Amino acid sequence: MIVTVTANPSADRAVELPGPLVPGEVQRAASSREDAGGKGVNVSRVVSAAGAPTRAVVPVNAHDPYRLLLDDAGVDLDIVAVEGRVRANLTITDPQGETTKLNLPGAELSPSEAAALTEGVVAAAENATWLVLAGSLPPGVPTTFYADLITAVRDRWGDASPRIAVDASGAALAAVVESARPDVIKPNHEELAELVGEDATADADVLLEAARRAAALVPGRVASALVTLGADGALLFDGDGAWRGRAPKIQVASTVGAGDSSLAGYLLADLDGATAPERLARSIAYGAAAATLPGTQAPTPADLPAGPIAVTVFSTPTATS
Repeated sequence: MIVTVTANPSADRAVELPGPLVPGEVQRAASSREDAGGKGVNVSRVVSAAGAPTRAVVPVNAHDPYRLLLDDAGVDLDIVAVEGRVRANLTITDPQGETTKLNLPGAELSPSEAAALTEGVVAAAENATWLVLAGSLPPGVPTTFYADLITAVRDRWGDASPRIAVDASGAALAAVVESARPDVIKPNHEELAELVGEDATADADVLLEAARRAAALVPGRVASALVTLGADGALLFDGDGAWRGRAPKIQVASTVGAGDSSLAGYLLADLDGATAPERLARSIAYGAAAATLPGTQAPTPADLPAGPIAVTVFSTPTATS
C-alpha cells in the first residue's frame, strides 16, 4: 500500500493554445481539462491506474467542488475536514510544449486543522509500505510540518513504520533533510541546488552538478535521492551506488505532473521488488509518459514508452564540504 499526503491540494486546470502564448492579448484555447491535483494526489492517481493499492490523505471542505474531481479520480481517500477551499492552479501550454504555470497559495490551515491532518496521516500509515509527503505546504503550518509528520509516524509505528518518500522543495525539504532522514527524496536539479545552498547556473553541466550535490546528501542525510533532470533523464543515489538513466525521445504535451509520475513509477517498481537500476528506469518511463499527455492526466502502463530505458552505473563526483 502506498499512502500519499497532499497538504496543499489543487484543482489543476490545463489550457492548450493553438499557438504561442502572447502576454497582453486575448487568445482562444484549443482545449482544456480539469483534474484533481496536488503532488500526493497525482502520485496516487498514477499508482491506482497501475492497479496497485493506494490511499490519498487530503484536507478538503465537505462542500468544495474539488471533492467531485477527487471522486472522478477514482482513488481511495482519507478526507480531513477543513474550512478553506482548495486552490486552483492554471497551466497554459502551447503546441511546442512550452508551459506557463500560475499556482495559487491555497487556504490557510488552522492549528487544529493541521493537528487533525497529522492524526489522519499517522492513522493512514498503519501497515503501509510507503508514505509519500508531497507538494507545497499551505499557509498556516510551519516549514517543519513534513519533518514533524515523519517523527509522528515513526514514533507511533516504530519498526513497523512505512518507508517515507518526500517530494517537496525549499524550506520544507530542507527541514526534512536536516532532521528526519527520509528514505528517498525526489528533487529536480534546481530544487537540489537550492537544498544545498547553491545556484542552478544555466552554463553548468547539469548532470555533474546534480550528481555532486546528491553525493553530499546520500547516505548521510537521506537514504536515497532520485533526481529528475527533464530531457537529461534522472539520477538515483543510494548507499550502494549511483546510476544514470537516459530519457527517451518523446513529443512533449505538458510537463506538469511528470515529476509526480516519476516518483510513482519508482515506488511501483519498488513494490515489485525491482533493483535500483530497474526502479530508476521505471521512474523515467512514467515521467516521460506523463509528459506526452495533456494537463496532469495520469499515465497508465499502456502509455509507457516502447523500448528499454538505458541505465548505467554513474561515477559519483567527489562531494564538497
